[in-house]
Amino acid sequence: MRFDFFRLPGAGSADGQGDALAAGKPAGGLGGGEHDDELLAMHEASGYVRYALQLDHQQRVKGYRMAWLATPGSEPMPDPSSQFIALLDNICRHLNPARTGWRLGRLVLFLDVTVDALFLPELQALPPENIVLCMGIADLSDADTRSMLLFLREQGFGFMLRDADALPADPELREVISHLDVGDGDAERVARVREDQPPGGAPVQLVATRVESWQQAAACADLRVDIFVEGALKHPPVKEGADALQPESVMIVRLMHMIQRNENVRSIESALKRDAALTYRLLRHINSPAIGAGVEIHSLRHAVAMLGYAPLFRWLSVLLATSNRASAPFMTKKAITRGRFVELMGQGMLPAGEADNLFVVGMFSLIDQLLGVPMAEVLAKVQLSGAVQQAILAREGVYAPFLALAEACETDGAQAARLSEALFVSSSQVNAAHLAAMAWSQEVDAHEGGV
Repeated sequence: MRFDFFRLPGAGSADGQGDALAAGKPAGGLGGGEHDDELLAMHEASGYVRYALQLDHQQRVKGYRMAWLATPGSEPMPDPSSQFIALLDNICRHLNPARTGWRLGRLVLFLDVTVDALFLPELQALPPENIVLCMGIADLSDADTRSMLLFLREQGFGFMLRDADALPADPELREVISHLDVGDGDAERVARVREDQPPGGAPVQLVATRVESWQQAAACADLRVDIFVEGALKHPPVKEGADALQPESVMIVRLMHMIQRNENVRSIESALKRDAALTYRLLRHINSPAIGAGVEIHSLRHAVAMLGYAPLFRWLSVLLATSNRASAPFMTKKAITRGRFVELMGQGMLPAGEADNLFVVGMFSLIDQLLGVPMAEVLAKVQLSGAVQQAILAREGVYAPFLALAEACETDGAQAARLSEALFVSSSQVNAAHLAAMAWSQEVDAHEGGV
């Protein structure tokens, strides 16, 4: 059975990014004129967007710490100021485009900045309540910078103090600082900082930026300290469910089988009616802006009439990923982001039917982590095509290079550069797909009741 997920006649990608991505063009920008052209040139040539996840004590995503990795071997190597402007340009183009505004909801971006960066007009193109600027004490204490710090803080920008053992003594500077880097989250250091905060004021949010194991992460969770987690950190341990799927997962798998067998709508609708909550969640996703139906859908029969079976299989895949309440919430977001990124990278490079399967490849590559069930057992229950299973189990076949690129972008910038070159895609295309996927996963999360 061919699954043309979300592809309506004459339509581009679900979030409006597909045509631009396929052509290697950004979907939006900071404006027009020579300066924008100059930024685009830097953006095209300089490197890749990297990020770490900000997680709270329940492992929910609260934000991202964004960075720029210059393309390995670039000559000449872009200076730090140019790299930061390239990062800002990508963020503005793909996460805060003029036509839609901020695409990450209440999520926050952490940006490492220098004094000079505070004065960039591009910085103020971003919503201040969603931006935290990370600086060392030397830069924050610069007398010539104080007025700008106060101005930005009054606008709503946050400031994280990096590489300091305690809050500064200067009371005015304390008013500027909204976040504090507490390194590996040492309990004594956290206690000292909290004791040092004056009563009655807004508490400084503590973030452990150097977490190297899930044991450290658990200790930070006990202290109610947020953490930054990079892709290179192995996935958290998952409690396996005695080789059995949970009841909701079983129902979703059954529905996926019915769609794969092309059973009639009445039979599928009858099975779905046994779980009102699942029906509600499915219709919420189908009615999300990402699907582009243009009309509110009230029933499964209406959905099939408007869109066909393919979107149902796609959304059931998403619901399967969220069906294990014991899995870490950030892993669900990671899987959905990876699926969308892999799908976007395949658009325009593979025939439509094959490119659409890439979403399933990307998302299902983490499904064992989400369900707590061995991968082979999951794939035995959800009978995906041979090519999809080959990519997931052996990292081989036509879909494998796109999955490998997604994994490299999460962990290894140098490898990402090599793999994107092998696929004949530019860093700008990779960045556009990655940030578009990040925004799309946030929209999915919002329809699941997240932030």
